Amino acid sequence: MSNKVLITGLGAITPCGNTVSEYWEAIKGGESGLAPITRFDTTGFTVTIAGEVKNFDPLDFMDRKSAKRMDRFTQFAVAASNLALP
Repeated sequence: MSNKVLITGLGAITPCGNTVSEYWEAIKGGESGLAPITRFDTTGFTVTIAGEVKNFDPLDFMDRKSAKRMDRFTQFAVAASNLALP
């Protein structure tokens, strides 16, 4: 039995870019996407760097009401899925 996979589109919301082309160019350029944490105060934490997604506006991919009802990680998934649609 053969398991076959067909890729029909790509989408990426990452610390290295919010499109597949941005992501690919960053990876080719050796960028890691790691930077100081900006989304919360890291005082008292031993780790102060992370791979945060930057310049992401969920309203570029969904309406305000939908965005408000979703956690940020779900917004990323919906946005990447929308980017992958042909």
